[in-house]
Amino acid sequence: MAKLTKKEGDLYQKRLIEEQTRINGDVSSMEREILKNSQRDLSGDLSGYSLHPADAGSDNYDREFTLDLMNKEQDILYEIHDALERIKSGEFGKCEICGSAIGKTRLKAKVYARYCISCKEKSEKKTK
Repeated sequence: MAKLTKKEGDLYQKRLIEEQTRINGDVSSMEREILKNSQRDLSGDLSGYSLHPADAGSDNYDREFTLDLMNKEQDILYEIHDALERIKSGEFGKCEICGSAIGKTRLKAKVYARYCISCKEKSEKKTK
């Protein structure tokens, strides 16, 4: 891929920042939900909870599921940060494995992509 034009770099940077903002909002919302439930637990307020063990199990599952989602979103935030750095350094849009261009279709689908489709598929096959 030829070096990004200023216009392309600005466009990708804008998309990355929009995605970052959206994810930060999602993570904040999940944190508030977990903290709200945790504060209720700490205060001893059981009015919102059933005393049935299955309900407690469901609540724990929901909390763990939300924490897992938050971790995945945090991983994406790290990827976005790295992609923004690659824009600054001029390495954005270049596969980190083979050095070839990452297709615009791939970048449209996953703006923070590090690898071209071919290298990504190969790495996924190795991990299976």
